[in-house]
Amino acid sequence: MNGRKRKSQIHFRVSEYERSIIIEKMNEVGILNMGTFLRKMALEGYIIHIDLSDIRELLRLLRRVSNNLNQFTKRAHETGNIYIDDINYLNTQFKILCKNSNDILIRLSSL
Repeated sequence: MNGRKRKSQIHFRVSEYERSIIIEKMNEVGILNMGTFLRKMALEGYIIHIDLSDIRELLRLLRRVSNNLNQFTKRAHETGNIYIDDINYLNTQFKILCKNSNDILIRLSSL
């Protein structure tokens, strides 16, 4: 034991499901030793971090359009009138929402 190159140990627990996924990935790359696989993934594996600020902005716009639609619907029920300016405003907001959604999907598909 004194001649070991690696003297530090790291322990962690996984569920049976997580263990089966780890074993499946080990089989995919042809590594039979779990310690070797986990060490290789920890040292050389890729971590992908996706900036979701565009998605948050999209959700903000979606909430705004949804709130406006609810307000216009409430007013239509109360007064019995639908105003063309309200419909045009909603249509403009919806087009902005669709454009932002499309831009985000295009960027995500290039990942």
